[in-house]
Amino acid sequence: MDKYETNQSVVSEFILLGFGDISDFQILLFFAFLVIYIVTMAGNLLIVALVAADRHLHTPMYFFLGNLSCLETCYISTIWPRMLDSLVTGHKSMWVTSCFAQLYFFGGLATAECYLLAAMSYDRYLAICQPLRYATLMDVRSCLQLASGSWIIGFMVNSVTIYFMSQLIFCGPNIIDHFFCDFSPLLQLSCSNTLNIQLLIFILSALFGLFPFLLTLISYSCIIETILRIPSSVGRKKAFSTCSSHLIVVTLFYGTIVIVYVVPKSNTLRELNKVSSVFYTILTPLVNPFVYSLRNKDIKQALKKILQHFVDSS
Repeated sequence: MDKYETNQSVVSEFILLGFGDISDFQILLFFAFLVIYIVTMAGNLLIVALVAADRHLHTPMYFFLGNLSCLETCYISTIWPRMLDSLVTGHKSMWVTSCFAQLYFFGGLATAECYLLAAMSYDRYLAICQPLRYATLMDVRSCLQLASGSWIIGFMVNSVTIYFMSQLIFCGPNIIDHFFCDFSPLLQLSCSNTLNIQLLIFILSALFGLFPFLLTLISYSCIIETILRIPSSVGRKKAFSTCSSHLIVVTLFYGTIVIVYVVPKSNTLRELNKVSSVFYTILTPLVNPFVYSLRNKDIKQALKKILQHFVDSS
């Protein structure tokens, strides 16, 4: 046992400060976040339902999109229901085991999303840069392997991190200046020596976080290079339209990650960290269904067919 842990009582729960003392705006903030949460859930679940119900959407691109929407639904549900409950009841405490459970699912889903976005970029790379080989390379088996591999890798990597973090001792203080349990705030509260776990997180982030980012970056570099070589402007526009929605989601996802976890924390940026985390945990899941539905004629056509079916049957 570390010398700092001696004669210290072990913390059984954490106090999440959330957004601080906002009693004047608490109800307003609750309803604003509630509406965003409902819209996000409804939008992503609608895409999952459309992809599953419409046989015209049974293609690799929409298979991955359905997986992404399903992941986003799980992702946002690990954080926001508890935060909404805190806003309406004022209850800020959270059991240590609940905190680690939230961290496990949050980290696992975030890592899985990195790989799923990389798989989607690889799919677009094959469709645009290798069109003659696309049907062969992106068959049903490949799609299942890429999608399932994304989920498995995400939770497998995070299981290792959570196991070592669960060995840490928390003996006070127990106040987390955040609205959910994240890695950095928890490490700062531990009485144990966290050097090894910080090194482990850095290595795992480099191996399993940087790799899908680089794969996505390389895929889009090849895609853009191929699009620019298309002689007609109509052809370039058509090719770019097949990957523009995914590119927007990728930019938002990695852009907010960089702001929250990579950019050095000056005093000003540290104060804005929670605001950035709001965008990180809700912006991509919220934008995802709108980007893919408003910019995608196949999704809009499938939605029209479903609505027409309900109208005809009523």
